[in-house]
Amino acid sequence: MQTLKGPGIFLAQFLGENPPFDNLESICQWAQKIGFKGVQIPTWATSYFDLQLAAESKDYAQEIKGIVNSYGLEVTELSTHLQGQLVAVHPVYDDQFDGFAPEKYHKNPKARTEWAVEQVKYAAKASQHMGLDAVATFSGALLWHTVYPWPQRPNGLVETGFNELAKRWLPILNVYEDYGIDLCYEIHPGEDLHDGVSYERFLEKVNNHARACLLYDPSHFVLQAMDYLSYIDHYHERIKMFHVKDAEFNPTGKQGVYGGYSNWIDRAGRFRSLGDGQVDFKSIFSKLAAYDYKGWAVMEWECALKHPEDGAIEGAKFIADHIIHVTDKAFDDFASTGSDEAYNRKLIGLG
Repeated sequence: MQTLKGPGIFLAQFLGENPPFDNLESICQWAQKIGFKGVQIPTWATSYFDLQLAAESKDYAQEIKGIVNSYGLEVTELSTHLQGQLVAVHPVYDDQFDGFAPEKYHKNPKARTEWAVEQVKYAAKASQHMGLDAVATFSGALLWHTVYPWPQRPNGLVETGFNELAKRWLPILNVYEDYGIDLCYEIHPGEDLHDGVSYERFLEKVNNHARACLLYDPSHFVLQAMDYLSYIDHYHERIKMFHVKDAEFNPTGKQGVYGGYSNWIDRAGRFRSLGDGQVDFKSIFSKLAAYDYKGWAVMEWECALKHPEDGAIEGAKFIADHIIHVTDKAFDDFASTGSDEAYNRKLIGLG
């Protein structure tokens, strides 16, 4: 077994115009000061990180890595969540998702998709240049508007949707294979890959591609009333990234999973700062240790109530306290009587 790495912090929710969140150097200094050991970099934040340049220039990629290292931190992974979302967008969402791409691609879905695909591919090469082994992303969605089958879905609609999704992602996955990088889909409502069944549909369509891996975030399963612990049992071999994020689900006589169009603070299911929700992190960290998860434990902060800086300070300690320093010996070794093949055969009557 291997002790997993952490605590790390996903920087996406902390980006801002004011210090210490306005540039890579100052945010790294802040993160190290409050107890983090790694940072996960959102690659759409061009004031922090030039993804294309990192893919084209190993010197630049190593320069970014050096900046992070100079503050006693490591780069945990790169994130392409927003670009991955744009690999597959149903036209009804075009206006809303245009904001995820540079303005020159707005109102031009075809060009926007081409840009997104190129961006996700850049992340594979940039990761190789930085000595990383996994990238985070979203799958995008062509079918999400049909997630509840009313009106009745026409026969073959789901098959058609997943065929197209796989057609778009398979060439990207092949690039990741070329560079030796795992592409980790965050299983997330709003994406066509939103639970285990939808992930397996996709996996079948991409021929069980070795690089089609998972980012495990239990908060999204709490909000779907899923068993997030047995999920690890099913998919531990594919889990290559871990977002440590808390959530709570408190259904009432008035609302449940769908939330009644309520805002986040009024929903039955909502995200919470670490330790304030219902996720059983002791069991999660135990399972990941038992399955020899080799990656990082990275805090993603989202909460409708608590201030983000308080959530970060508490989150660093929360993760550090939950990481299991795995044992290098059996607890009952003190009682060992030793053995050899002849002795073992004697004990089972074969001596």
